[in-house]
Amino acid sequence: MDRQQLVGVARAVAASPSVILADEPTGNLHSSQAREIMELFKQLNDQGTTIVQVTHSEENAQYGGRVIRLRDGFLDES
Repeated sequence: MDRQQLVGVARAVAASPSVILADEPTGNLHSSQAREIMELFKQLNDQGTTIVQVTHSEENAQYGGRVIRLRDGFLDES
């Protein structure tokens, strides 16, 4: 599964899109691979690519410039 996930990220990035939608992009990866993906996303974001990521990982959420949390289908203001 790790390889498929990495290929999916590579395909998304290779096209140089202006927006990347990522649903748990690091979910099945080893921590070192996950960090590399998040650093890549951060670098792309710094270069102007918008990245919308769904994650349950607080660590990954810290890479975001803007974090929106949902709880039971509602925005969590805490």
